[in-house]
Amino acid sequence: MVYLDHAATTPMRPEAIEAMTAALAVVGNPSSIHSAGQQAKRLLEESRERVAATLGVDGIEVVFTGNGTEAVNLAIKGLWWQRRTASAGDAAAGAARRRIVVPAGEHHATLDTVDWLVEHEGADVVEIPLDAVGRLRLDVLERELDDASTIALVTMLWANNEVGTIQPVEEVARLTARAGVPLHVDAIAAYGQVPIDVRSLRRSTEAPRGAGLVALSVSAHKIGGPAGIGALVLDRSAAVEPLIHGGGQQRKVRSGTQDVAAAAAFAAAAESVAARLDDDAERMAALRDRVIDGVLEAVPSARLSGDAGPGASVRLPGNVHFSFPGCEGDSLLFLLDAAGVAVSTGSACQAGVPEPSHVLMAMGRTEADARGALRITLGHTSTDADVDAFLAALPAAHAQAARAGLAARATSFDR
Repeated sequence: MVYLDHAATTPMRPEAIEAMTAALAVVGNPSSIHSAGQQAKRLLEESRERVAATLGVDGIEVVFTGNGTEAVNLAIKGLWWQRRTASAGDAAAGAARRRIVVPAGEHHATLDTVDWLVEHEGADVVEIPLDAVGRLRLDVLERELDDASTIALVTMLWANNEVGTIQPVEEVARLTARAGVPLHVDAIAAYGQVPIDVRSLRRSTEAPRGAGLVALSVSAHKIGGPAGIGALVLDRSAAVEPLIHGGGQQRKVRSGTQDVAAAAAFAAAAESVAARLDDDAERMAALRDRVIDGVLEAVPSARLSGDAGPGASVRLPGNVHFSFPGCEGDSLLFLLDAAGVAVSTGSACQAGVPEPSHVLMAMGRTEADARGALRITLGHTSTDADVDAFLAALPAAHAQAARAGLAARATSFDR
């Protein structure tokens, strides 16, 4: 199998497997005060510090979670509840903070969390439109922040997980800092592909306490660590209401016994990625561009999605996203899978339910475009041979998918 779905999950790195295997032999609850417990705690906290170093934060600011989705939920719900639960002298201000500002085309971890707050907590959503390449409209965001007293938080992706467009994070962090509003960034798709330095970003945007970039979500399995562990970076100045109550571990933000072995593997993967970030990004970008050129040569009608402008700062180095007119993306996916090539039509977090890409729809594309989407993503194990295999399999898969698509439309017209 040629694996080109690294945005869904990427193979565990050898360093992470080795670290996890060794840590599984460590006995002891890190909350216990005896020597076995303290040995586990030492390994856990060293792992936390190592992950923190790759993100430009202190260890105390890293809260381990069960996955990236939990980190996103904790950030958005936690900030919402905290901002709404004001002190007695500021009750009116807290009651006024009902709005959550969200760009269109976000990951469903964000969209579904916000929808839950609308349905159950009375939140109001302000949607910031995207431009044609999937980048949020800064001018619209700036206008919304003029009425900052009614905003609970702003949440956004660092880079779009489907089309790969990198968002203007620094500009948004600066605007939210100036407005005194907390910002959460979902960096799950970006972590391991672009440099992330939270401390420098907060410093450069002159963020006051509790405002600007205060929360950032990442996940281990996107960078070659294990599934089942993520992290929320939470600035020292930020407060959130917890989702889970119990023993008060991790700053009373997330209670529960922590997975020491997973944390150790996460740390090993994070350090491995950080050590070779520039080289890997350059290598993946070269493979990405080969894919783009090859697809356009094989299927001239294919339409590249996301930012294709010059420079390395506009698109994730491992992301290629095309729509194929006249084809169903699902048909292409299954035909390529039968040929031994694994790709996707978009996010893997939709429980296997095929539907038009909401990201492309938010970018102003037609439903036909949104249904004909295919995402090819590269990672640390990707090679030129993988690209060759994909490009060799694509023409036949496209021809068959196009015939199936035309037949399906003809049948619907007959009815």
